[in-house]
Amino acid sequence: MTDSKRFDNYIAGEWVAAPTYSSNINPSDLSDVIGEYAQADANQVQTAIDAASAAFPAWSTSGIQARCDALDKVGSEILARKEELGNLLAREEGKTLPEAIGEVSRAGNIFKFFAGECLRLSGDYLPSVRPGVHVEVTREALGVVGLITPWNFPIAIPAWKIAPALAYGNCVVFKPADLVPGCAWALAEIISRAGFPAGVFNLVMGSGRVVGEAIVKNPKVDGVSFTGSVGVGRQIAINCVTRQAKVQLEMGGKNPQVILDDADLKQAVELAVQSAFYSTGQRCTASSRLIVTAGIHDKFVEAMAERMRSIKVGHALQAGVDIGPVVSRAQLDQDLGYIDIAQNEGARLVAGGRLVTCDTEGYFLAPALFADSTASMRISREEVFGPVANIIKVADYEAALEMANDTEFGLSAGIATTSLKYANHFKRHSQAGMVMVNLPTAGVDYHVPFGGRKGSSYGSREQGRYAQEFYTVVKTSYIGS
Repeated sequence: MTDSKRFDNYIAGEWVAAPTYSSNINPSDLSDVIGEYAQADANQVQTAIDAASAAFPAWSTSGIQARCDALDKVGSEILARKEELGNLLAREEGKTLPEAIGEVSRAGNIFKFFAGECLRLSGDYLPSVRPGVHVEVTREALGVVGLITPWNFPIAIPAWKIAPALAYGNCVVFKPADLVPGCAWALAEIISRAGFPAGVFNLVMGSGRVVGEAIVKNPKVDGVSFTGSVGVGRQIAINCVTRQAKVQLEMGGKNPQVILDDADLKQAVELAVQSAFYSTGQRCTASSRLIVTAGIHDKFVEAMAERMRSIKVGHALQAGVDIGPVVSRAQLDQDLGYIDIAQNEGARLVAGGRLVTCDTEGYFLAPALFADSTASMRISREEVFGPVANIIKVADYEAALEMANDTEFGLSAGIATTSLKYANHFKRHSQAGMVMVNLPTAGVDYHVPFGGRKGSSYGSREQGRYAQEFYTVVKTSYIGS
């Protein structure tokens, strides 16, 4: 399966060779080299930004039908090739094939949604408080935007940044995660044939230290949308605010899943397993804190342990596999480190937490579940970003709500209950940007806003019509008679 083909950057409408290349390795099979992908240097990033800046005046004032048609074409090709692209995604990132195909389908639908948004641009026409004067409130494109995406959703997150950026008339400089460049390159190749003028979209692959920093600090970049780690996000915010560039950040999560005494046990177990462990737990919306009230706690722990024995870990492309590999050696080491930390702090390992041997060499880890944990343990405070979850026992709903909000993060929160009273109270009082009732904390729609509170997010929401808040600026015009 080894493929030594080289994949170049896409700058100013041309495929451009890079000074160096990096191997893209399949985490399910370390002998499988997907390809050699370009590593841009600072000069190539500058060329891409210059191309985007030059293309912006014409693109930002171009006809909305042309934008709509180009975006719709991208979405249609993604959907037509969902099995092929899903196979690539599973191969390079480690999601199971059904999950990978689902992510690709979502990316295609995102492009189609924003194709429609091109035709739904709206504003306000208002009377002034002054006689004979009227007011127009309109939205215009922000400018050149730098888009920096993570490795855990290698086509969906790029799609939900690129599509609105282009729909609202911006020009894009896109830097994907260095760990998973394959889907990003495939998406760029589709975009390159969709009818966008040269310079409107640019792909610069490479390290965050070189490519990301060059984008964030460039005075021609009017805004940066970033999804990734808290530390990097905070530094990006400092750099952007310092030069008064717009910034949008989606960062960490330590999402709670509350299980109340009155919950349906079977349903609660299934949504907890889905929340905590599917996609190998490598989702910012994954629930790693399972907060369980006393009356159901023991039955829940027992049922979770039983359910986890049926989870199959293996090669992402193998039929019947529930959970694929951890994405990289570094991430696997981090997961194993947190498992050791939890045990050393006194948490009880209920299930999993061991390496799994498969037919191929890869980063396979059985999901780990801890009980007898407390709110002060590191496993309860810090984001692991892997298939590791812990159960915290609390007395009642009030204690569960307090525990759920006891975190520096606020992305997603869930509750399992048959009580309308508690469900409604939790929706109102949970300090999270997204609340799930009797649903997994992971799993969101593309046509509604995505984002969190506190340390999870900064700036305006992503996805749906709320995306315009970041990718446009408001202009107020006064017209006299």
